[in-house]
Amino acid sequence: MNDYVIFTDSACDISAKLLDEWHVRYVNLTFRNDATGEEYTPDVMGTEDFYKQMREGTVFKTSAANMSAFTEAFEPVLLEGKDILYIGFSSGLSSTVNAADAVAKDMRFKYPERKIIAIDTLCASAGQGLILYLSVLKRNEGADIHENANYVLDCIPHLDHWFTVDDLVYLKRGGRVSGVAAFIGGMLDIKPVLHVDDDGHLIAMFKVRSRKKSIQALADKYSELIDDPAGRYFISHGDCIEDAKALEDLIYAKSGRKAELITDIGPVIGAHSGPGTLALFFLGKNR
Repeated sequence: MNDYVIFTDSACDISAKLLDEWHVRYVNLTFRNDATGEEYTPDVMGTEDFYKQMREGTVFKTSAANMSAFTEAFEPVLLEGKDILYIGFSSGLSSTVNAADAVAKDMRFKYPERKIIAIDTLCASAGQGLILYLSVLKRNEGADIHENANYVLDCIPHLDHWFTVDDLVYLKRGGRVSGVAAFIGGMLDIKPVLHVDDDGHLIAMFKVRSRKKSIQALADKYSELIDDPAGRYFISHGDCIEDAKALEDLIYAKSGRKAELITDIGPVIGAHSGPGTLALFFLGKNR
């Protein structure tokens, strides 16, 4: 039987339209204006308005999806007689997947004839999105829910995340860099290159001078670490599409491969990384 539904959450930074085309359902994380307390979902406030407000000084805070949201999303599917494979946001960055896992345990007891599998991808943004995409391809090839879940688990330790930010102030707010480092970095045009480690946490790897060099550093990491015969990669960006295209051009010039997808970094991730964030995702030898 192949009668299961793939679920994810809005931290994957795949548009609602594309998720619908992939026949993937999702649960929204929320974000709020820190000054007014007004809360939004990515369906309500788009990325253009979101980044415009950030550049004007608005601070946004994010909230994980809770158990109630997952119960409301999962139960109708189970009542239809279908199983569920949930592919979720890194537990190293959010409690969202923990809520999904708790609901899955409850639902297994309530619907013992159904299969509900919740996977912590240890991934973020379009890294999670790339894992999701690969799972969709596997489902479309006819993989059953267990085969697909095992495939996803095999991919996770190889999903490379490499990214850079344009302004260190946003990482400072999240405690990723000190106030002094952010100030000096801004003065000297220092751009950090970061990745997501084996535990799903953001880790600063090294620093370069200038935006151009940081983009080149991402392309170099693709050449150094790619371990996918298909050469697939996703790019996500925080309202800097020209930089995303420049990164794709650098990779294409050396490998002859275009991005499978260039997508916006949504508000849930963008609230922490800021406008100008540029990220690259691919299957590598390891993380």
